[in-house]
Amino acid sequence: MDWGLKNRLARIIKPHSDRGVMLAVDHGYFLGPTERLEVPRKTIQPLLPYADSLMLTRGVLRTSVDETYPIPVVLRVSGGASIIGKDLSNEKITTSVKEAIRLNATALALSIFVGAPYEHDSLVNLGKLVDEGEEYGIPVLAVTAVGKELEKRDA
Repeated sequence: MDWGLKNRLARIIKPHSDRGVMLAVDHGYFLGPTERLEVPRKTIQPLLPYADSLMLTRGVLRTSVDETYPIPVVLRVSGGASIIGKDLSNEKITTSVKEAIRLNATALALSIFVGAPYEHDSLVNLGKLVDEGEEYGIPVLAVTAVGKELEKRDA
């Protein structure tokens, strides 16, 4: 693991505790307007002092977080499906690594859907993003969702 990747991870997961509190406010990207997130800035601002990092989309980042606030950003870079569509697991990469770098993202996040119809596509997206992120020393977080078939099985 190179220095840049280690440094970025240390901003999200604190080395002294091996823990971190991530405020994830990326829900609106597929659910549409969500209660208390209709105006993300109103919800996010009072919570910032309690978070070690933020996970959000570039639109919410640009409109809801002041550029001067010193918090690591885990940028959600997948999407394209919505709650009204046929299948939420049909996501694509929606934001480039180049755009993430321009926004000073500390890490990238995308969804993978284990046991869902588009599981294969989501895992291929993950592999490509990890390869590209590694080229620039940017960590990738896989937000894992479990498909309906796996929900039915006992763990």
